[in-house]
Amino acid sequence: MAAAATMAAAARELVLRSGASDMEEEEGPLGGGPGLQEPLQLGELDLTSDEFILDEVDVHIQANLEDELVKEALKTGVDLRHYSKQVELELQQIEQKSIRDYIQESENIASLHNQITACDAVLERMEQMLGAFQSDLSSISSEIRTLQEQSGAMNIRLRNRQAVRGKLGELVDGLVVPSALVTAILEAPVTEPRFLEQLQELDAKAAAVREQEARGTAACADVRGVLDRLRVKAVTKIREFILQKIYSFRKPMTNYQIPQTALLKYRFFYQFLLGNERATAKEVRDEYVETLSKMYLSYYRSYLGRLMKVQYEEVAEKDDLMGVEDTAKKDILQLRTPSLRSRNTIFTLGTRGSVISPTELEAPILVPHTAQRGEQRYPFEALFRSQHYALLDNSCREYLFICEFFVVSGPAAHDLFHAVMGRTLSMTLKHLESYLADCYDAIAVFLCIHIVLRFRNIAAKRDVPALDRYWEQVLALLWPRFELILEMNVQSVRSTDPQRLGGLDTRPHYITRRYAEFSSALVSINQTIPNERTMQLLGQLQVEVENFVLRVAAEFSSRKEQLVFLINNYDMMLGVLMERAADDSKEVESFQQLLNARTQEFIEELLSPPFGGLVAFVKEAEALIERGQAERLRGEEARVTQLIRGFGSSWKSSVESLSQDVMRSFTNFRNGTSIIQGALTQLIQLYHRFHRVLSQPQLRALPARAELINIHHLMVELKKHKPNF
Repeated sequence: MAAAATMAAAARELVLRSGASDMEEEEGPLGGGPGLQEPLQLGELDLTSDEFILDEVDVHIQANLEDELVKEALKTGVDLRHYSKQVELELQQIEQKSIRDYIQESENIASLHNQITACDAVLERMEQMLGAFQSDLSSISSEIRTLQEQSGAMNIRLRNRQAVRGKLGELVDGLVVPSALVTAILEAPVTEPRFLEQLQELDAKAAAVREQEARGTAACADVRGVLDRLRVKAVTKIREFILQKIYSFRKPMTNYQIPQTALLKYRFFYQFLLGNERATAKEVRDEYVETLSKMYLSYYRSYLGRLMKVQYEEVAEKDDLMGVEDTAKKDILQLRTPSLRSRNTIFTLGTRGSVISPTELEAPILVPHTAQRGEQRYPFEALFRSQHYALLDNSCREYLFICEFFVVSGPAAHDLFHAVMGRTLSMTLKHLESYLADCYDAIAVFLCIHIVLRFRNIAAKRDVPALDRYWEQVLALLWPRFELILEMNVQSVRSTDPQRLGGLDTRPHYITRRYAEFSSALVSINQTIPNERTMQLLGQLQVEVENFVLRVAAEFSSRKEQLVFLINNYDMMLGVLMERAADDSKEVESFQQLLNARTQEFIEELLSPPFGGLVAFVKEAEALIERGQAERLRGEEARVTQLIRGFGSSWKSSVESLSQDVMRSFTNFRNGTSIIQGALTQLIQLYHRFHRVLSQPQLRALPARAELINIHHLMVELKKHKPNF
């Protein structure tokens, strides 16, 4: 409607303006209007002006000529004056047409004007209504702000009251003693679940009262008496229960794990005592320490005494050393009647090494009375394993119980553990020290060392560090004794006089056999957890044994017997070592080198009697050829002829005799076979070298060359003499 009113006003204005322009046109030609009396304002076209410059007229003319319409008119040859009149006429026609259109629409315009006026009146009334609404809304917004302020104040008061109510509720709940709590503490047995629940509630209330008393809350005085009486009653019942469980440990044949498990179920009892009655808590702890300490000491003293009764009757003594002669040992042992099936082998490992295997290490402990009924006997390391596995298992369980029940950790747990187990550990150490003073079984001591090393790892995996110091003390007893026994064996071998050993024999000596078994045992054990000190001591023992073998070999008159003795002993020691030790161990490599050197020397010594002349000639001839003096071989024709005919006539019998001699000399048939094979191989190589010497020009025309045995024929024949096993 506003747009319609605007259009009507614009139409009325155009009509008025068109009427005024018509009146001016009518007055203009009559000359009656004042417009003719006004001077004509020509502006820049006034030629009478002093400022008129003809050059500027040229500029304007030139500018008008540049106009596009003027250019178009000039091109078409139109007269500009006529053209301007035509344009003016067209404008007047358009104007008249427009006036007629407005006159024709005057009624519509008037109606539009009336509508616009009515719309203005309606809009005015609406404006008044909106103004009233605005004033009403202003008053409402002020009321809303007032309500918001009141609501905020009420919320603050509500929160404050809720906070006060919560604090007061907590305080009242903490101070009020319900009847269920009183009934349970006074009447319920300590083993009932409701007693434990109400005891925890009593502990919480006692802590809350102490906290409120520290803050100066006066209401605590109203419940302090009730809580104290309940606390005293609870402490009395708990004390009687725990002491009763502790006293049950003192009964003979009691499985102490059962009462310990029961105590762990009610471990909160001790926590309650610790927080509410420290004197009673200390009394309970001291009673536990005293009772368990005596129990463990009695149990382990009895078990250790009964365990030692199932040890082998024959144990190593100070004369049971590696270098002690068998004759002296037999004189002593003749006084006894040993049982061979239960005899503890001193230098041989046998099945004793299984005690440190994973399956045997944590096997059930030995039961002495069962072993006695079955007449079973065990070496010391088996008894040591059983004793210390029981000690390890019980110590781990005791340490974890102490930490959990008595709520201790770190140094405090260590102190409490040693208060319980200290006397037992000291007794065990004294017994071990006493036993080791007369122990000369190095293998048993070394196995005990490795048992301790493995038990120490198990304790670390179980997270029980309380036994670390004990393990170190045990090792401090075992290692020096082990080293002393090894040094005694080294000294015994060093001081052994071969002349006192009786009759000589080329077979492996019993001392070297002892060393081989003993060294392989220690090497195989040491491979699991290597120790450099052990390898050093074994190295010293090996040197002394090698020197001993050389001293005994020197007692033989012939070099051949010496070599047979050396080879037999080296081969025996190497074979035993290779059964248990690694192939790349120092001992295996050392004896392998010694065996190879002595075997090569023996083969040369073996070939020397039957083929010594042939060997000497080949070496001399090769030396002459190498020095360029082959012409000197012409004077050796007779010697060469004799060698050819002698070899052809006797080589078979010599090889047969050689083979029989080797098989008689060596106890190890496999070693003898290897020596025979090496000798035959060297004989073939020798005869092949002899062929090459005879192929020299100086000996090529020798008639005896026709009697030479074909090298391939010789190889075929020698293979027939190779033993097969």
